[in-house]
Amino acid sequence: MICEENHIRDLIPRNLLGCREAVHRALQRLAQQHVESCWSDAGTCTMPEWESCGDAPYTGGTVVECNYAVDLAATPEQIWDKVIRIGGRNGWYYASWLWELRGFLDRILGGVGLRRGRRDPSTLRPGDALDFWRVLVVEKNHRLQLLAEMKLPGEAIFELQIIETGENRCELRQISRFLPRGLGGILYWYALQPLHVVLFKGMLKTIARTIGRPILAGPRPLSPTERSCTLPRSPK
Repeated sequence: MICEENHIRDLIPRNLLGCREAVHRALQRLAQQHVESCWSDAGTCTMPEWESCGDAPYTGGTVVECNYAVDLAATPEQIWDKVIRIGGRNGWYYASWLWELRGFLDRILGGVGLRRGRRDPSTLRPGDALDFWRVLVVEKNHRLQLLAEMKLPGEAIFELQIIETGENRCELRQISRFLPRGLGGILYWYALQPLHVVLFKGMLKTIARTIGRPILAGPRPLSPTERSCTLPRSPK
C-alpha cells in the first residue's frame, strides 16, 4: 500500500525505514534470536475440554495415556533449564531421527511438520508454536504442557512435570494423553504405543544425563492415582 497522506510525519518526526532496511533488520534479529513474536505463533490457543481429568469416560470419549517418571538428585531449577529448552534446534533429547521422520510424514500429510521451530531457544510462553506443538501451560520450575498440532486421528497433549520430593531431589514426570477419533485413532495409538514407551523413557534418561545429575530411580510407569488433577507443589 502506498500512503499519499503524510502529515503525520510533521506531527511525529521519525526516521522511517525503507523496505530493504526493514527486511534486513528483521532477518538480523531472527539470526540473533531476539524475536518477540513469530508468524507461527498466530492463531488462538484453546485448552481442550477433555484435558480436565475427573469426568466420566462417556462425557467425551476414552482418553488413553502413556506416563512415566524418573527420580533425580537435582533441584527444580536444574531440571527446568533443560525442560524449557526442548524442541527447535535443541531437539527432543532422544532419537532425534524419529522426531524428524514424524515431522517429514506430517508435512506429506499437509501438516506443519518441524519447520516452525520455536520463537526463542531458552524461553516459552503460552501460545508459542513449538515445532508441531502449541504451548498451553508454562509454570516455571514446575510444568510445561503442549497441544499437538500435527496431523493425527485424534487430539494429543504432552506434558512434563517437575515435583520436588525432598532436598535436592525431584521427580520428573512425562505425561502423554490422547483422545482417539474413531477406530483409526484407537489403532494409531496402540500401534505406536511400544514406540512411545521406548521414546519417552529414553527422553527422561537423556534429560537426566544432560543435567549431569544421577538417576535415583526409574524410569517407571505412573499409576492412575499419581496422575492427579492437581499437581503437588514443592514442600515448604
